[in-house]
Amino acid sequence: MATEEKLYSDIPPTKLRNKEEKFKPAKTSKFWLTVASLFFFNMFQNRFYAFRYRNAESYFERDPKVPTILFAPHCNWWDGIVLYNTTHRICHKEIRLMVEELNRFPLLRRGGAYSVNKKSAQTAMKALKYSVDVLGDLRNILCIFPQGIIRPPHYRPYKFQTGLTYIAQNAVKKYGKVNLIPLSIEYCFLRDNRPEVLVDFGERMVMDNADIDRKEFTKLLEDKLTETSDKQFADISQGNIDEYKILFKQHLKWYRRIEQRLKRIDLPDVSDV
Repeated sequence: MATEEKLYSDIPPTKLRNKEEKFKPAKTSKFWLTVASLFFFNMFQNRFYAFRYRNAESYFERDPKVPTILFAPHCNWWDGIVLYNTTHRICHKEIRLMVEELNRFPLLRRGGAYSVNKKSAQTAMKALKYSVDVLGDLRNILCIFPQGIIRPPHYRPYKFQTGLTYIAQNAVKKYGKVNLIPLSIEYCFLRDNRPEVLVDFGERMVMDNADIDRKEFTKLLEDKLTETSDKQFADISQGNIDEYKILFKQHLKWYRRIEQRLKRIDLPDVSDV
């Protein structure tokens, strides 16, 4: 009898493997970004009915001269692909995304990923310092999963590691300010037989003071993401999705088109028969 795979662990995979891995920065080019953009978008179109997003004004109304960090929960394999399409197709920027065990997927470096090894605080620090550096290039958006590990969908409470605060604090020291925008992601079935992706931009925070208590600021970020995610979940549960814009939406399958036509047919009232 097959043993059921353990879906979630409190220990990061690089700690479990206890293996030294050399830090690898992102290595993008125009050609590979084009390939990645087409490939990742095609993946969504093959698996999902639609990709919807709202409140992108939180990003577009920022000061474009200030570096930007998007931070989101991490519950499954698709999250990184969602962030890639969000940065490239909505924000029109290159992504920089910290990926653990990047040695298993080296081609992701070409799309903007860079490695992090959590075997020890010293090895993880290389990735954190690199994160601060890449924020200086305003063609990039830095995307972070601050929980530091994959958690179940709707897992509460959000508990962040302090890496995001470290990056933001040092970015302020280096660049003067940094934009921090929480991003909530939901995967759900609405009225189609395929799931949809819904992305919600939370309220933008502008950090301009590096003299902060790291634990207190981390708690503030946790609360901001919780607020964004809970609001999105409540709206979806009530069918309130009219404010969402559509990045893509599939054409209805033939059987769904028949269903829509049947709904328009005036059936006789059974009481008159």
